[in-house]
Amino acid sequence: MPTSTTKTWLLIMVAALGYFVDIYDLILFQVVKEASLIDLGISDEILRKNYKIELFNWQMSGMLLGGLIWGILGDKLGRLKTLFGSILLYSLANIANAYVWNIPSYATVRFIAGLGLAGELGAGITLISEVMHKDKRGYGTMIMVTFGALGAVFAYLVAESFSSWKSAYWVGGIMGLALLALRVGTMESDLFKAGKHEKNRGNFFLLFQSKARLLRYLACIGMGLPVWYVVGVLIALIDSHFSTALNFPDSIQVGKAIMFVYLGLSAGDLLAGLLSQWFKSRLKVVLAYLIFAALVSGLYLSGIHSNNTSLIYGICGLLGISTGYWALFVTISAEQFGTNIRATVANTVPNFVRGAVVPITLLFKFLAESPWLGSIGSAILVGILCIGLAAISTLYLKESFGKDLDFSEQ
Repeated sequence: MPTSTTKTWLLIMVAALGYFVDIYDLILFQVVKEASLIDLGISDEILRKNYKIELFNWQMSGMLLGGLIWGILGDKLGRLKTLFGSILLYSLANIANAYVWNIPSYATVRFIAGLGLAGELGAGITLISEVMHKDKRGYGTMIMVTFGALGAVFAYLVAESFSSWKSAYWVGGIMGLALLALRVGTMESDLFKAGKHEKNRGNFFLLFQSKARLLRYLACIGMGLPVWYVVGVLIALIDSHFSTALNFPDSIQVGKAIMFVYLGLSAGDLLAGLLSQWFKSRLKVVLAYLIFAALVSGLYLSGIHSNNTSLIYGICGLLGISTGYWALFVTISAEQFGTNIRATVANTVPNFVRGAVVPITLLFKFLAESPWLGSIGSAILVGILCIGLAAISTLYLKESFGKDLDFSEQ
C-alpha cells in the first residue's frame, strides 16, 4: 500500500500535470486563433480581429462562471472530485475544439473550455495546501505552478510543429484524458473530510457577510493584477500596439513573446517558492516581485535597444520572472480563509484576476486612443494602477506562512 508521503507526491504530480495541460489549452488558443479563423473561412482581417476578441471574451466568461461553480463544488463535494472533474471537462473541450465549423460553435467550445480551465488551479492549490505540512506546503504549490507554466512553452512548440491547428488541440485533449488514469492512489484532504457536514461549506455569500472578510477577499484579487497586466497588455498586444510605438522589428511574434514570458513565469514561480520558504514569508517576497515588475515594465516601455530581437525577447522573459509569484498569490489566498470556503476562494480569486484582463485591456485601449497619451503613456498609467493596487493589497493582508489551516469561517 502506498505511504502517505508517496500519495502526497502523486497528488502534486497530478496537480502539476493538470495545470500543465490547463495552461497549454489557455495559451494554445492565443497561438492558433489566427490560423483557425482563416481555416474557418474568415478572410477579412478586421472581422478576424473582432472574432478573436469575441472568442476570448466567451472563454473568459466561462472561466469566471467556472471559478465560482468549481469553487463551491470543491467545498461541498471535495477538492479531489473538483480537480479531476475540471481536467475531464477541459480535456473533452480540447478535442471538441478540433471539430468546430463556424464562429458560434467555436464560441460555445471556448466557453465550455473556460468552465473546465477554471477549476484545476484552485482545486490543486487547496488540496496540496491541506495535505502537506504547514511549513512545507509552499514547496508543493511551487512545483505545481512552476511545471504547469511550461505548458505555454509546449503549446507554442506543438503549434509550430503541426501543420494543422486541430492536431494541436487533439494533443491537449489526449494529455488531459491520460491524466485521469492517475486518479487511483490520490487522496482527499483530511481537513475537508473532517468538516464536510458543516452548514456554511461552499457558501460564496459568506464572503460578503463581514466587512473584514470582504476586504481580505478583494485584497487577494488585487494582489494578482500585475500578472495579467503584463500578459494581457504588454505581451498580448506587442504586435498591435507596442511594435509600432517602440519600433520593434517586424520579426517579433506574439506567440514567441508569450513563450518567453511563460518561461520567465515558470522560473519566477520556482524562485518565489524557494525564497518564501527561505525567508519564511510569502508577503515580503510578493512585495519584492512587485518592485521588480515595475522596474522591468519601465525597461520594456523605454524601448532601449528596440532593434535587437534577442534583447526584446529577453526582456519578455524578465517580465515573466517579475510576475512569477502566481503560486504564492493563490497559496496566500487559500491560506487566508477557512476550510469551509477555502476552495471557493482559491478557485474564484485567480479566475477573477484572469477576468480582470478584460477591463485592464479596455482601459488601456481607451487611453491609448486618446490624443494625449498614446500606447506608451497608457501602458505606464495602467501599470502604475495595477502594481500600485497590488502593493496596497499585499500590505493589507496578514502573513500566512506556516499558518494552521484547520479553521472555519463563521
